[in-house]
Amino acid sequence: MALDNITVIGAGTMGNGIAHVFAQNGFTVTLVDVNAGQLEKALAIISKNLDRQVSKGTLTEEQKIQTLSNLDTQTDFGIGVSNADLIVEAATENIELKLKIFKQLDEAAKVSAILASNTSSISITKIAAATKRPGSVIGMHFMNPVPVMKLVEIINGYGTDSSVTETIVALSKQLGKVPCIVNDYPGFIANRILMPMINEAIYSLYEGIAEVESIDTIMKLGMAHPMGPLQLADFIGLDVCLSILQVLHAGFGNPKYAPCPLLVNMVTAGKLGIKTGEGFYQYLPGSKELQVSDRFKK
Repeated sequence: MALDNITVIGAGTMGNGIAHVFAQNGFTVTLVDVNAGQLEKALAIISKNLDRQVSKGTLTEEQKIQTLSNLDTQTDFGIGVSNADLIVEAATENIELKLKIFKQLDEAAKVSAILASNTSSISITKIAAATKRPGSVIGMHFMNPVPVMKLVEIINGYGTDSSVTETIVALSKQLGKVPCIVNDYPGFIANRILMPMINEAIYSLYEGIAEVESIDTIMKLGMAHPMGPLQLADFIGLDVCLSILQVLHAGFGNPKYAPCPLLVNMVTAGKLGIKTGEGFYQYLPGSKELQVSDRFKK
C-alpha cells in the first residue's frame, strides 16, 4: 500500500515531531491544527530542530531545505485530510476529543486512507468504533522527542486488518524507527510498565521515604536509567501521567494503578512539569542546571 501523502492532526510537541520525521524521509506532509499560531510555532520548532541536526552533521543544509519544502500547514480540517493516504492523529490525550476527530476523519478522509492514533493509552478499539472502518484504524505511538527516539509502538485494535499492520510496520522501518507490535489493552506495553514505576516514585516522595534528587539518582546510577522517574514525569507532563494512570486504573480496576494523591494535587495546582516551568523540578529560563522545586527542597 503506497503511503505518499501524510496528514498529521495536532501541531503540539508530538505532532510537530511526527511531521518532522515524515518530511525528513521524503513524504509530503500536511500538519493540521485549528490554531494558526500553533502551526507557525510548530514550523519554527521543526526548523530549529533541523538546524540542530545540521550543526551536528547528521543532516545537510540541502536536506534541511528539502524537509521544510515537504511540509505544508492547514487550519481547514476537511482540506487537510482529503488527499491523505495516512492520517496520524496527535491531539491531546483526551478520549472525547479523539473520538470526535476520528468520527470526522471517517467522513472526510478517502476510503483507502489508514487512520492512526498516536495515543499513549486510550483504546484503539474504542477509537475505531467511532468510525465505519475499524479495520483501517491502528495505533502508532511515537516516543518523545520523535526525531531522536527509535521506538514506535504499533497497537492493533480488535478489528485492525493484518494488511494495515504490515503496512505501518514497514512504514515505521522506512522512517528509521523500530516498530514493536502490541495488542489493545490499557496502557499497551510502554505505559503499562512505565507509569506504575513513575507513580511508585511519586508515592516514595509522598510518603517521605526519600527526596526528589535521591529517588532520581538511585534509578539513574543503580538501574542505568538515562533520566530519573520524577524528572521523566516532568518531561512527559504530570497531567499526561495522571491521565494515563486513570486509564489504567479504570481499565483494570486494580488499586495498584491508582494515581498518587500528590500527583493529583500537583496537576490540580497547575504544576505540570517542563510545560509550566515547575513540577518536581523548576525550569528557569536560560538555566541548564536542574533544580529541585522549592516545594520539595529540604
